[in-house]
Amino acid sequence: MDPSPSKNHHHIVYLQGDFIQTPDFQLPDPHSYTSTIYPQTTLAEVHDRIHDASIIVLSALRLDATALSPEVSPNLKLIVAVATGYDCIDLDACRARGIVVCNTPNCNVEAVSEHAIGLYFTTRRKMLDLHTLTRAGEWPRKRTLMFQMLDRNKAPPLSCQDEVAGIIGNGGVGKKIAAIARNLGMKVLISGRKSTNGSDVPTQTHNGQPERLPFDTVIKQSTVLFLAVPLMDSTRNLLSTAEFEAMSPRTIIVNVSRGGIVDEEALVQALHEGQIAGAATDVFGQEPAGPENSPLLAEDTKDLNLVVTPHLAWLAQKTLDNYSATLKRAVEGWCAGQPINVVV
Repeated sequence: MDPSPSKNHHHIVYLQGDFIQTPDFQLPDPHSYTSTIYPQTTLAEVHDRIHDASIIVLSALRLDATALSPEVSPNLKLIVAVATGYDCIDLDACRARGIVVCNTPNCNVEAVSEHAIGLYFTTRRKMLDLHTLTRAGEWPRKRTLMFQMLDRNKAPPLSCQDEVAGIIGNGGVGKKIAAIARNLGMKVLISGRKSTNGSDVPTQTHNGQPERLPFDTVIKQSTVLFLAVPLMDSTRNLLSTAEFEAMSPRTIIVNVSRGGIVDEEALVQALHEGQIAGAATDVFGQEPAGPENSPLLAEDTKDLNLVVTPHLAWLAQKTLDNYSATLKRAVEGWCAGQPINVVV
């Protein structure tokens, strides 16, 4: 049986071990550790599994105030989110108990950015529809499938040189997507923060040139919008009915940030009404997502130009290596009194 957690002995519980290459920690004396690795954990299993944990490692699993209470997790001292986002953790509850929360930023930049570009091409050129029709033998029957690539207004797809790429979120992923988009020949617009009071947020400049444009300007001028922002109160439903109504009917939306950034019901309505040309998302308001809990997967969305993937944009060997190395530094640094990437 594992020794009980103490000041210098730590019991590490991995709640989503499938997503993590678990490192061998070299803790400074006199620290020691044991670990328990659960491949996956449901919300119903959380309380029982974290009771003896002094350190919790997770990717994207809800830890609410009840789970973080002294009654449920009496020994808990550190949480490491093996992800950039940490919106699944009740930070106020952690502050109240002095629980340190760390994340692992910038580990998945390449994979997520490349996935975003892949989603763009798949949506703009309707590749999944063409794949399905070609496999079904529709090419010889119809003689051509070119009309299936046209948009609602019978216009052919834009090429990269004709695209205006709006980047919403200028962190590591946003910057990488912008660089790839420029190399593909797109004009790139970097969005400033969305105003909450109807007035323009001041435009940031560099050497006299605008570095970020007003959010509303980017929404109106872009033909493809890439979303790469964290989920917080100010970004929840960042895109909803008013934003879709302001967009070009040729606009494609690509979301590789978090579910909740886009109002999913409003997005489905905008696609049905032809307010935008298409959308692609790797993230959902509720995950795991299915027809029973996501408007994006409902029966009436099957014929829309809507591409979905199951929150795996991050997955790549480089990402796993980066996560493991950053997790190792986070735990070892915390034990040494020098924590890194501290959120709380």
